[in-house]
This record gives sequence, structure tokens and C-alpha cells, in this order.
Amino acid sequence: MADINAKNAGQYRFDDDFVVNRLGYGTMQLTGKGVWGPYPDPDRAVSVVRKAIDLGVNFFDTADSYGPWFADRYLAAGLQGAANRDALFISDKVGQTRIGPNQWIPLGVPAYLRQQVEVSLMTLGIDHEDLLFLHRIDAHVPLADQVGELQKLKDEGKIRHIGLSQVTLDQLKEAQKYARIDAVENLYNVANHSDDDIVDYAEAQHMAFVPWFPLNTGKLTGTDSPLESIAKKYGVSPAQIALAWLLKRSPNILPIPGTSNPAHLADNVAAANVQLSETDFHRLN
Repeated sequence: MADINAKNAGQYRFDDDFVVNRLGYGTMQLTGKGVWGPYPDPDRAVSVVRKAIDLGVNFFDTADSYGPWFADRYLAAGLQGAANRDALFISDKVGQTRIGPNQWIPLGVPAYLRQQVEVSLMTLGIDHEDLLFLHRIDAHVPLADQVGELQKLKDEGKIRHIGLSQVTLDQLKEAQKYARIDAVENLYNVANHSDDDIVDYAEAQHMAFVPWFPLNTGKLTGTDSPLESIAKKYGVSPAQIALAWLLKRSPNILPIPGTSNPAHLADNVAAANVQLSETDFHRLN
């Protein structure tokens, strides 16, 4: 039996210095209810990050708005002192304000984006962002100004790669007029293929596609569901099948399942060992 290690999912190369195992980890669940406030057990939150490192995860996705700031603090603590710290990469996000549980308001004023990058650098204890997403496009600010500010920060060496989150194909193409876009983070999973065109466009453009909410298994679980029956066939969990489908869908997809449960974390990473047949892949399609 293959060991449980994210490296078994294969790698994605942003550049010669930024090569990640394709199965990553998202920090959003390391917060309080409604993605607001601290996680009830901070030590456990930090330990889950360290467990992810032990399981070969080297790509961590976070955002200033998770908590806000709390997920970043736990991530920073979990990464601190890691023997392979230089090989651990963070994708971060700015551009949303928080005023309470489950409340998110886009804010793309350039000065605010710059402030959030600067504070994130301090919170995470880093001198540059490996990958920085505009979390949401603010309809009240020209896209050229929002992406342009990120490009200025990149020119200053504070951002290595720029990404966009939850965008349409037209918005993505417009943003490419103002900066090189290296990644897209949109809602996408085995139950929601609405962004197939963006996945394919991103692959053709050599952009990473980071699917958020990658484990929307609720719609496909049940006694006679394809996900459940295929999971039984392979002797794995439905979550592993959902992640294996994403990994097979396109080589530029980097799933970032999040959890605060060490057992669920190990189960998610074990999806790297699942090799779906063409028949089962197309059945899930």
C-alpha cells in the first residue's frame, strides 16, 4: 500500500522556485463559527497544520478575512520551525472586509489592498507573498486599479504571483490586460462543473486552478449515488473519490480541502493514491 503523502498527487510548477504538490490544504475551517473569531482550540489548529506538513502538503491556502487574521496566525505558528520551511508555499487572499459571522464585503480600493498585503506579511512572518489572490472583484472600483495595485506590489518584490478568486472568464481575460495572472480560485467540485470553461482556459494559459469547496459531497452521497458506489468499489471514502476526480480533471487543478480534524486530513491526503479509471471518471462527469 502506498504511503499517505501529498506528493503522490503529482506536482505543479509555477516557476523554477515555486513547485508544489498538487494536493494542498485550506485554512478556512481553522476559525470560529461563520468563519469569524478564533478557533475554539488554537493548539489543535496549529497541530493540524503541522500534521499536514508531515503528510507532504507544501501548498497552504489562506486569507486575511478568515477570522479575520486568526487562520493566518495558526498557519504561521504551524509553519514556524518546520525543517523544510523554504519548500512550503502560501497562497493568500486580500480584498474582502469582515463585519461579522458569514458577512463578506468586497473592498478593492488600492490603498486597502496594499494595507492588507502589508499586514498579512507581518502576520505570516514572511517578506513576500508566494501567491496573492484578489479575493473578490469590487464592482465599485475599476478592475485596472485593483489588479494594477497588485502588480505594483509585485514590482516591489512583495508578491511573486498574482491570482483572482471567483471570477468569470471575461473578468479573467480583462485582468490579463493589467498583469500576468498565474492562478484562479473559483468554486468547483464534482457536483458543480459550471466553471469548466475557466478550468480549460487556465490550463491553456498555464494558470493554476484552485477549486474552493472541493468536497461538496453532500449532493452525490447516498445509497445509490455514483460517488458512494464508486467509493465502495475502490475501498475508499467518498471524499477521496471527489478529490481524485479533481486531480484527474486537469493537471493544473490544485485541490485545497480544509479540515480541523487530523483523521479527516489524513483521509483527504490519501486521495492522492486513488487512480480513477476512465470509465469511473466519465461516470462522475
